[in-house]
Amino acid sequence: MINGIPTLEDLGDVNGKRVFVRTDFNVPLDGSTITDDFRIRAALPTITWLTERGASVVCASHLGRPKGEPNPKYSMDPVRARLAELAPGVELLENLRYDAGEEGNDPAFTASLIDGVDLYVNDAFGASHRAHASIVGPPQTLPSAMGLLLAKEVEVLLGLREHPKRPFVAVLGGAKISDKLGVVEALLGVVDSLVIGGAMCFTFFAAQGKSIGDSLFEPDQVDTCRRILAEHGPKVHLPDDIVGLNADGVFSTWGTSLPAGSKGFDIGPGSAAAFSDVVMDARMVFWNGPMGMFEDDRFAAGTRTVAQAMADTKAFTVVGGGDSAAALAQFGLDDDVDHVSTGGGASLELLELGDLPGLAALRGAPNAQEGS
Repeated sequence: MINGIPTLEDLGDVNGKRVFVRTDFNVPLDGSTITDDFRIRAALPTITWLTERGASVVCASHLGRPKGEPNPKYSMDPVRARLAELAPGVELLENLRYDAGEEGNDPAFTASLIDGVDLYVNDAFGASHRAHASIVGPPQTLPSAMGLLLAKEVEVLLGLREHPKRPFVAVLGGAKISDKLGVVEALLGVVDSLVIGGAMCFTFFAAQGKSIGDSLFEPDQVDTCRRILAEHGPKVHLPDDIVGLNADGVFSTWGTSLPAGSKGFDIGPGSAAAFSDVVMDARMVFWNGPMGMFEDDRFAAGTRTVAQAMADTKAFTVVGGGDSAAALAQFGLDDDVDHVSTGGGASLELLELGDLPGLAALRGAPNAQEGS
């Protein structure tokens, strides 16, 4: 066991047993074509561990947001076809979220999932911050364990929180400070430097009384950002230049005060270089959220520069899933960092709280209680 959570070895002899494996196969699709099978491949070590020891494996996952009813758009068929290529003979159920009982944590739905099942494995880190039926239900009655992927995620992310190497730097981007406020507060108690990019920076600029033009920001978070700067100012690194479009829609570069009618969409080259220096001087770095609207080539430079620094630094580097992982893949750098998390929201919540509903459920499994 690790931190009171059963591992695969704690399941005992799995030969001939039917094992329900909750996976996170919520992969990006273009129509019915999988555009990135990273999450499917990430589950293979656990699936292989079980099948090589004689277990019969049935996987289950959600895909998209079908809102509790069947929707062909979110069918698991493309995933099932890819899984059959990678792990022949492994069963995959239909989209869990086709039934409202999944998100509603309905005991009757849980019972239907584990009917005829001997053992449960949670390997869905990206969904373990949700108290959904397939995550928290099975460990109430079945001998359970965390899979190899989930165990690795927990080891790496709790290592950042509990045993940081210094200087420890966190780089946060994305659109909204409100989405990351909890982890910002938690990280400020641990990190040596907090780098802020993306549209989040404009709420901080507004807190400093700077002009942000028509850039995206959150008025209701200005006071919070003002307090963070007052309490932790020396740790917080904000951009000192911005690129975007002026009131006439022309690509422009400014300092930290933007003209009326303009919109910022990326950190500027000076900020990208400064942020990269902070990353290069670190011994441990956690990155979650792009520095700008990297999907548009005009506003990709800031994210690309920081991603390159993540690849080049000698620090232990962790990327917290989501758009940051997509950016790394876009720039061909995903193999150049130490750990790319399969869960954006889950990685943030684990860093913030030190626990997740899925982990707590595993600690309550019958075999966890026997071993405690």
